[in-house]
Amino acid sequence: MKENLTFGLIVGNRGFFPAHLCKSGRETIISILKKERISVITLSENDTKFGSLETWQDTKKCIELFKNNRDKIDGIVVTLPNFGDERAVADAIRFSELNVPVLIHAWPDEIDKMDIQNRRDSFCGKISVCNNLSQYGIKFSLTSLHTIDPARKSFRRDLDRFVKICRILKGLKNVKLGAIGTRPSAFKTVRYSEKLLEKNGISVDTLDLSEVFARIGKLSDENKKVKDEIKVLKNYADFSLVPPQALIKMAKLKIVLEDWINELDLNGIALQCWTSIEENYGIVPCAVMSYFTNSLIPAACEVDITGTLSMFILQLASNTPSAIVDFNNNYGNEINKCVIFHCSNLPVYMFKKAKIECQEIISTSVGRDNAYGSVVGKVKASPLTYLRLTTDEELGEIRGYIGEGRLTDDPIKTFGGHGVVEIPQLQNLLRIICETGYEHHTVINLSQVASAVEEALIKYKGWNIYRHS
Repeated sequence: MKENLTFGLIVGNRGFFPAHLCKSGRETIISILKKERISVITLSENDTKFGSLETWQDTKKCIELFKNNRDKIDGIVVTLPNFGDERAVADAIRFSELNVPVLIHAWPDEIDKMDIQNRRDSFCGKISVCNNLSQYGIKFSLTSLHTIDPARKSFRRDLDRFVKICRILKGLKNVKLGAIGTRPSAFKTVRYSEKLLEKNGISVDTLDLSEVFARIGKLSDENKKVKDEIKVLKNYADFSLVPPQALIKMAKLKIVLEDWINELDLNGIALQCWTSIEENYGIVPCAVMSYFTNSLIPAACEVDITGTLSMFILQLASNTPSAIVDFNNNYGNEINKCVIFHCSNLPVYMFKKAKIECQEIISTSVGRDNAYGSVVGKVKASPLTYLRLTTDEELGEIRGYIGEGRLTDDPIKTFGGHGVVEIPQLQNLLRIICETGYEHHTVINLSQVASAVEEALIKYKGWNIYRHS
């Protein structure tokens, strides 16, 4: 569900520049923010001259206002209708102690209005404001053009990018992820450091599969909740090829996992998806995981917690589900294309058409009767963003790579969830993935949000992110 944001607005002013520009500029910015369904907290014209900021007395009023709304404000927009007072802006942000993203906007001068009554000098004032913010150690974002009329489409794109940054940073405050079971023994690739995650505000709760099976054992086939969940699953996807008993097992698994997620307010999960659950319970959990991901509770395979985190971040940026996949096969001789694949637990949102079927790979070892629950189909053509995060214990940091590409309509006939992706300079990306030790999983989202994610993670989180282009 898309959550509306609230921005604190600072209107910069300097007394010997035309103050009337602050009145019109403030009104315009507030109108634009409200059209984008952004709530605004700012000084009124009764608080200060035109609701702008210049003196220390003005600044104190702004600080008090922002502190009183600390739990509401997700970001700060600074607009400079004239040169502005750089110290007032910096002091207001520093002493309000909000620790949220900041966007600096400056109004352009008009060539035929360069007289003393109308010249803005915001062009220069923005440099001074940014200088002070840098001295104060305050992180900030810039518009793509140094000065820009807010009515232009370029500013709307800047604002949209900033909104995404704010959503990401808001969502990354006190993240809670759930690890269910242990990673498959062979998959050392998905190991991670809980301590590094905790240091970055990301907690991991755990649940053993034995506890899952015990809770499932308390649910009878005739339980009303089980019957209701069967209807929910049938409305979600095509289960016509799934035996009735396997569908009952999926419904029970969904109930138990959903109860645990809600009990702990988890933002996402990673599950031991093979082979204990197939051998001890008799289904693959992919369809249930797909349902959660489609409902914006990202669910990653093979207890890949940093994969879940990557899914969650792209979801925050785009407001749409992400998917965890493998860069799996070459696509003929096309060096900038490859096949992406998973068994799969991809959300149905991503498919042209999907069915729940037997998981072909696992069935060879556990038998077909124990392997129903795979989401099978071809992913639809779309622009995409990919992201992979990992914990690096040697460097003591979270690092990752991000980029954009597209899912194509190129034909491919295979099993599981699959598609063909085209990425510029793919061979260079694959070399970096191999040489720097990234996991075999990557995460995709059917949107193009790399720029916002890159800035949020590098500038505001301080993570080591490689941007591929």
